[in-house]
Amino acid sequence: MPNLDRNLNDIRQRIAAACAVVGRDPNSVTLVAVSKTVSVETVQEAVKLGVTDFGENRVAELVHKKTLVPQVRWHMIGRLQTNKVKDVVGKACLIHSLDRWNLAESLHKRAEMLGETVPVLLQVNIAGEEQKAGLPSDEVLPFLQSMDQLPQVKIMGLMTMAPISDEAEASRPIFRELAQLRERLQQHEIPNISLQYLSMGMSQDFEVAIQEGANLVRIGSSIFDNR
Repeated sequence: MPNLDRNLNDIRQRIAAACAVVGRDPNSVTLVAVSKTVSVETVQEAVKLGVTDFGENRVAELVHKKTLVPQVRWHMIGRLQTNKVKDVVGKACLIHSLDRWNLAESLHKRAEMLGETVPVLLQVNIAGEEQKAGLPSDEVLPFLQSMDQLPQVKIMGLMTMAPISDEAEASRPIFRELAQLRERLQQHEIPNISLQYLSMGMSQDFEVAIQEGANLVRIGSSIFDNR
């Protein structure tokens, strides 16, 4: 069993220190605890220690854990197949992985059926890695400008994943580029697009992500592994 209390204290201190470097309020950063390999009992323990947001990669796990731990916010952070949309809309507080137009259409259709709007982040493949999902940077603006066709889908920000590296600093240019892209997009004042969130940074590089403007960090192993 991981020492959750110690691990979470460590993460919170590191978030605060990263914020201090750039003069940010630590409360401006939301910790999304990635619970994809974690039991419901461990999730409940983390809730007792003040964790309010959890992220799941698979829809079935999100739905299962939300049923048993409904009092927290559940984020869908993994790649979403269109055939799973019916299960996740209305269950996830935020979908981090909108990466293609037909998925946006499916989300809109389901949200319309339920009379809801569905909050999402647009996934951007800044690094251009072929194995990673996400739009290339130069396709983001036209995608956002087309979203008025799908008013039930509310784009709340951007998400990216940096290439895996042992060096956190290697991620900095990726995170900086996403933050700069958001700044450029905000100048266009696109209707129904808020871009308030930047979801970037994981266990190996979240401090760098925070210094570059992340306000959602997705951390799993540093919390839930035995340390």
